Parts: sequence; structure tokens; C-alpha cells
Amino acid sequence: MDIKILLFIILAIILIVLYFVFQSKPVTKKVTIGKTEIEAEVADTLPKQIKGLMFRKSLAENNGMLFLFNNDDYYGIWMMNMSFPIDIIWIGSGHKIVDMVKNAQPCGIICSTYYPKEKARFVLEVNSGFTGKHSIEIGDVVEF
Repeated sequence: MDIKILLFIILAIILIVLYFVFQSKPVTKKVTIGKTEIEAEVADTLPKQIKGLMFRKSLAENNGMLFLFNNDDYYGIWMMNMSFPIDIIWIGSGHKIVDMVKNAQPCGIICSTYYPKEKARFVLEVNSGFTGKHSIEIGDVVEF
């Protein structure tokens, strides 16, 4: 595929996502892993999931973004247009952590996509280093 066409498609998707995302006020949920509480913005629609944490300068301590999907799958997370690194936590339908990526680095337009080793129903994004600081591990139970 021609690079100009690819860039045009990416730009069009970003503009569409931005239009829909900025139409509504974010909904948050309290997420608990062990004794650690996180205030997570909910990404429960495709436009919110595509945008994720793009274009933000930072994420407050103990804050995150929780992606809610309708079925278990290998949901990929990319770091396009991110300004800061994050830890990515994939959570199965039984609310147990099935995989994690620590310190996923931001990138510009051509980015790698991170996939879990097991199917997941939810994805939680938090600041880089959060999982280590709070001793969060695969198999931990996540409540929300």
C-alpha cells in the first residue's frame, strides 16, 4: 500500500475518533487490585478504544484507562501518538490478570502493537512502573 494512502487513512481515523470522543464526558470506574485502587476512565465504545490515551501529556498517579470488550480475544494495544510510557494489563473474563507488558514506550505513527499471550476481556492501562511499585502480577484478581 502506498505510504500516502496509509497516512491519509490513519489521519481520517484519528479525526473521526476525536470527533466522537470529545462529544461525551468521560465515565470512570474504581478498579481494585489487591489493596491498590485505581480511578480508571472507561473506554467502552470503539471510538474511545481507538483513541485510548493518545494526545495526553500524562496520567495522574493511581489513574488509568479501562477498556471493556464484549468477548474474550487477543486485544492489541498500540502506542501511537502517546506522550508517556505505560504498563498494559490484560484481564480475563474471570477478572484475573492473564498478561502484562511493562514500560510500553510511546511512538509516532508507525508503531508496534502489543498483544497478550492469552485471550482477555478487559485491558487496563496505567503509568509505567505502576505494576512493579504495587507488586501486581499475572493471576492477581481485579475488581471493578
